[in-house]
Amino acid sequence: MNHQPVEGFSKLSKQRKIDWLISEYLSNDRSYEQILQQYWNNDDNLQKLHEEFSENTISNFYMPYGIAPNFLIDGKLIALPMAVEESSVVAAASKAAKFWLDKGGFKTTIINTEKLGHTHFVLNVEPHKLLHFFNFKLKKKLLEATEDITANMRRRGGGILDIKLIDKTAELEHYFQLKASFDTVDSMGANFINSCLEQFGKTLKEEVAKEERFTQEEKNSLQIVMNILSNYTPDCVVRAEVSCKIEDLKDDSGISNEEFAWKFKRAVTIAEIEPYRATTHNKGIMNGVDAVVIATGNDFRATEACAHAYAARNGKYSSLTHCTTDNGIFRFWIDLPISVGVVGGLTNLHPLVKFSLALLGKPSAQELMSILAVSGLAQNFGALRSLVTTGIQKGHMKMHLFNILNQFGATEEEKQYFVTYFKDKTVSHHEVISELEKLRNK
Repeated sequence: MNHQPVEGFSKLSKQRKIDWLISEYLSNDRSYEQILQQYWNNDDNLQKLHEEFSENTISNFYMPYGIAPNFLIDGKLIALPMAVEESSVVAAASKAAKFWLDKGGFKTTIINTEKLGHTHFVLNVEPHKLLHFFNFKLKKKLLEATEDITANMRRRGGGILDIKLIDKTAELEHYFQLKASFDTVDSMGANFINSCLEQFGKTLKEEVAKEERFTQEEKNSLQIVMNILSNYTPDCVVRAEVSCKIEDLKDDSGISNEEFAWKFKRAVTIAEIEPYRATTHNKGIMNGVDAVVIATGNDFRATEACAHAYAARNGKYSSLTHCTTDNGIFRFWIDLPISVGVVGGLTNLHPLVKFSLALLGKPSAQELMSILAVSGLAQNFGALRSLVTTGIQKGHMKMHLFNILNQFGATEEEKQYFVTYFKDKTVSHHEVISELEKLRNK
């Protein structure tokens, strides 16, 4: 079937959008409309609120919203909200939290909170000439021009921290940057940063046009390419860590504490040196981080991009976590670059986001950074603990068991049968199907 493009789709009502999709792409099968409608909120106002979060909304896509309890973070006992669909993520985080509960819990340190943005521009002028102009005139003008924009942020203790001229002409002809660092306090700050940068672009254009040291040809060569924040924030970093005496590790897998510590450290070392392993290793970390990022209404795509760029900052993709076993002490930690907010965006709009932040004790942005780093570290600890002892499938597939059974419409009685059946076995897709057929044939 040859589909036809549609004009003015965004202006259609929700019902007409659905009608068009069913007619054009779904062979007029109205059962698909029922699928969409069953995920609408019964409260019309709540449904309207959700529809206004994004464009062309025709339904809601639900994810499980779970709780990982018993996280002792910097002396405070916290229950983490986690929005995630992957089996075993919440269970693994909870198990890791319980493991460290009687060993002092998780400790965190905010290393820095600087966020970055750039005005990217092209100017055919000698770099030393532009640097002189920047140092003796432009930088001051940029700060003056943004005073109105930064006033509220400065009152809250944030604002523009610094502006630098970056010479990139060795990599791209005539290409320079105005690199600005910001402190956005409790907001993620994207709109604030971008507003400042757009003003930088305007001021740069005005000041270059007035600069007597530049020739008319040089002035005419100026092109403002773009003004945009960077989601790579290597100077907005939090550290989370756990430690205890090796003799206190007390793993219940049947191996000695010393062997467990040695195997665990070796697994982390492999992730530090081998990018193929590091990718999966860090993905597991982000299972924990993203689940809390989503639950608190923050941008998990930005979080992902930043974490993976940071993991490759030394020219080779590597582990975000590290481990030592020196002098009889087991120490495991993560340095996580992460930029999040607790005001603005969805934080005051989405009901479950408001619930999540209330559950966490209405944290500051820095406290939320700490919580997210702990969530990632706990997730990684849980995964590595399984990998170096019983194997990842035993626990993961038990959590996945209900997904398999639900695919085949298992009854509650059948589900209970399989919980017992796999009590001392590793779950496999093939084994579930085979045993289900035998059970039903009986």
